[in-house]
Amino acid sequence: MIPSHYRSEKPAIVMAGSGHTITFGELEAVSNQFAHLMRKHGLKRGDTIALCLENHPYFLPICWGALRAGLYFTAISYRLAAAEVLYIVNDCRARVLITSALLTDTFERFYPDLVEHPACFMLDGEHPNAPSLLDALAAQPKTPIVDESYGQSLLYSSGTTGRPKGVKKPLFQEPFGAETSLFRAAQHRYDFNEETVYLSPAPLYHAAPLGFTMNVLRYGGCVIVMPQFDPETALQLLQDHHVTHAQFVPTMFVRMLKLPSDTKSRYTFASLRCAIHAAAPCPVSIKHQMIDWWGPIICEYYAGTEGNGSTFISAEEWLEHPGSVGRAANDCQIHILDDFGQELPRGAQGGVYFEGGGQFEYLNDPEKTANSHHANGWSTLGDIGYLDDEGYLYLTDRKSFMIISGGVNIYPQEAENVLITHPLVADVAVFGVPNEEFGEEVKAVIQPMNMADAGPALAAELIAYARSQIAHLKCPKSIDFLEALPRHPTGKLYKRLLKDTYWQQTS
Repeated sequence: MIPSHYRSEKPAIVMAGSGHTITFGELEAVSNQFAHLMRKHGLKRGDTIALCLENHPYFLPICWGALRAGLYFTAISYRLAAAEVLYIVNDCRARVLITSALLTDTFERFYPDLVEHPACFMLDGEHPNAPSLLDALAAQPKTPIVDESYGQSLLYSSGTTGRPKGVKKPLFQEPFGAETSLFRAAQHRYDFNEETVYLSPAPLYHAAPLGFTMNVLRYGGCVIVMPQFDPETALQLLQDHHVTHAQFVPTMFVRMLKLPSDTKSRYTFASLRCAIHAAAPCPVSIKHQMIDWWGPIICEYYAGTEGNGSTFISAEEWLEHPGSVGRAANDCQIHILDDFGQELPRGAQGGVYFEGGGQFEYLNDPEKTANSHHANGWSTLGDIGYLDDEGYLYLTDRKSFMIISGGVNIYPQEAENVLITHPLVADVAVFGVPNEEFGEEVKAVIQPMNMADAGPALAAELIAYARSQIAHLKCPKSIDFLEALPRHPTGKLYKRLLKDTYWQQTS
């Protein structure tokens, strides 16, 4: 997969902070050993593994091992509560699970309820139910398995029902080692090669960081992985490692821009050729400031984990079409449809559908899969937008009430499902409200069983209650109270009426 002359001491993965480095020779050896280990445990092409890890030195080698063994690999956020990790591992029917000593407590909480009884392994230590992964790998050959074939990521994104849904894409059919459409598109767009130095400041379990880092390694480039994002540290790494490419989300731009002027002026990074951003809408003023600071190297794309299509826009194009996320890329086409599935003219706002992109399904949810596809086979991520006369796409709304906070997708139904079970709650609505740094933050409006209970003490109790059951990032940062929430007699909640009140206050 990786050209043979890169199977050497050239750094492939460098962990920022610790400096832990994995060379291309080690990447090749460890990924081969992992593929052999999977075969030893009976996994065949099309089976699934799961990994719940922090940004760990062996995160990417594990994914490479799964990729070359023809397996689906499900990367799970290490920030999730034990019950949430359990659901995903069971839902994807993982036959092997990799975790780390950092997550021992989480592992112990969900291990007894694993339905498929996957073989479990641990990094940085061991557990009675999860032996050392590195010890297990050491006993395996470092040469390729005889039946190498391309695997594929199988990542989860929350659904409006509150349960995460796995996005399952077909396995690549090209012989292992051949360039796939995914690799070709990234190489053509970003010119990845053996001289590339790529800074990855985000969690690797997200689709974009995982996909981009795998692509960079495919072409012999070096990946610098940040354990977690820090604005000044990012600038330091851009400078010290002579980074050529990096990817950010808009909230990272905001945090870097808010650094003191003397701090920002301390760093130079003339080697940086491309700063990529996506995952959340970037305010026009923020992007203008970034282009003024870094020059016309800020490029943007719009796409989803589903891989059903994408757009792309360069800095030069964006300056002529501010606010746009670009034109259709990679031979796909964009259609704007009304609520009845009819195509709308240029300038009219409607549902954004892709034609000619990749295929996908939502694992174990045929209804959601069907609802995301048009009769013509076109598919949507659920976003609303319009095309201008030149075919540039502008997004005007997002998936139904999905909250994007710091580039992370949060679906409010999960918090609503928890809060409604509290004995003092009669009704609840959760949605995003403006946040200067993160774009949006999670807000809950509660109808209490008794309005006399409303107040700061109950708000604090409800926030703690939510945090005890789901990941903190999904929980409300603040809670307001109303005597009654606006509902139709049929039971439909008019959440937009609530949400608009908060957004109008900042307009």
